[in-house]
Amino acid sequence: MALEDYVPRQWQVLATTLLLAMLLLPLLSMLLVAAARASPNSTGTRNKLPPHPPGLPILGNLHQMGALPHRSLWEMAQRHGPVMMLRLGTVPMLVVSSAGAARDVLKTHDADCCSRPDTPGTRRLSYQHNDVAFSPYSEQWRERRKLLVVEFLSKRRIQATWYARETEVGKLVSGLAVASMNGQEPVCLEDHVFGYMDGIVGTVAFGNMYGTEHFAHKEHFHHVIDEAMVVRSSFSAEDYFPNTLGRLVDRLTGVASLREMVFKEFDAFFEMMLGQAKPDNAGCVGLIDVLIRLMKEQQQGSFTVSRDVVKGLLTNTFIGAVDTGAVTIIWAMAELVRNPHVLNKVQNEIRTMVGNRERVQQDDVAKLKYLKMVVMETLRLHPALPLLVPRETMRHITVSGYDVPAKTRILVNAWAIGRDPTNWENPEEFIPERFKGEEDVNFNRAQFEFLPFGAGRRMCPGIDMGLATTEFTLANLLYCFDWELPEGLRSEDMSMEEAGGLTIHKKTRLLLVPTRYKCGSAS
Repeated sequence: MALEDYVPRQWQVLATTLLLAMLLLPLLSMLLVAAARASPNSTGTRNKLPPHPPGLPILGNLHQMGALPHRSLWEMAQRHGPVMMLRLGTVPMLVVSSAGAARDVLKTHDADCCSRPDTPGTRRLSYQHNDVAFSPYSEQWRERRKLLVVEFLSKRRIQATWYARETEVGKLVSGLAVASMNGQEPVCLEDHVFGYMDGIVGTVAFGNMYGTEHFAHKEHFHHVIDEAMVVRSSFSAEDYFPNTLGRLVDRLTGVASLREMVFKEFDAFFEMMLGQAKPDNAGCVGLIDVLIRLMKEQQQGSFTVSRDVVKGLLTNTFIGAVDTGAVTIIWAMAELVRNPHVLNKVQNEIRTMVGNRERVQQDDVAKLKYLKMVVMETLRLHPALPLLVPRETMRHITVSGYDVPAKTRILVNAWAIGRDPTNWENPEEFIPERFKGEEDVNFNRAQFEFLPFGAGRRMCPGIDMGLATTEFTLANLLYCFDWELPEGLRSEDMSMEEAGGLTIHKKTRLLLVPTRYKCGSAS
């Protein structure tokens, strides 16, 4: 068996880092001790730094992050407080785990800490920071974000692309209906839902040609997306040791070569799409058509829509939309099956509203108040990104009375905030009714005890599209089928363990038995 079967890859990398750094230990220790001491700020007084848990020489607190960092950091916050300063390698990292501290970061000092850290992996996969999600703050970033929102994520575009959701949900229902003909045979819901999400995002991004013969290599691209998610979330020594040591470790462990391989496969696929897209064609116009037109016009606002900008935005579209949407749908279905009284209540609401029609339609969704509560409760318990994408301070700020120097990375633990007992009664229980009266919550008006999409300038721009797709999909799954666990498995025994990196999946696959609801018909 391979070494990976016995020792997790993260610990292999950390061990290699430690061994390679042994010769530098005396020098590094002196430097780190000096850096840890409180330094004078611009007024000449000493900084009041947040609590900082003790760490190891060289590694700092890296070894304490664990396989599920959001849980490890939450446990550390129980001992050291909701505002902690860690040292990950040579990098200072502020970890925020309370609504009040999150407000300081995401609202009070939003303009001072809305940048992103410049790390090798994100730099390469974003085409030298030509994307929206991972690029440092700049005027060009503002223009790219505006472009992505207007041309892909706006309410106008959501309305214009409902046909894609309706088409793909028809395929989803048909596939599950065929599977349900096998009696009590369970189906793996992930296999159906991830393909469905890919179909929606692909059609909106690339128009009607997505799924045609032009995309014969689409299955391979799915594999590349999976690998890109691994690269985004995996440990890279150079992220925490931005020097020769970090580069050497990444080369020895294969992290650098995997990153380069994924980049080249992404790039080859995007080059193929750019070569085959026809912006002036009739029919559905995708995001790529708009971007090609703007690229030919050269200027959009104050920045050039270059080929790398087009690829960077397409990368965000697939990595950001497919995985997070599918993960939320799977967690929602898992919680509903574990809580049959909630499942019955939401199905009754949907079926009463829809009547005997074939499927749930677009106009029905806005009227399904309890369904919206179910989605919100799912996002509270299972935010797709439990740790918001790291920020970096551009200037000295204060958080909960503590001083935070410039060039400090900031992690907001949205998962911990969503389960904080000071904000939520019985926080570990799935109770959609806690959102009664807030079904029409405006996520753009940040509520800092509930941050599934973040807040401030770096708030997820895909909120409206994500919610529209999630609610529409769940409504049809719950209307068209009755759902049961496989024979012999009780709801209280169902595993809800987590796995993953950047996004958090259900560790064990969700196997359910669908039975076609008699008032619907297979499409």
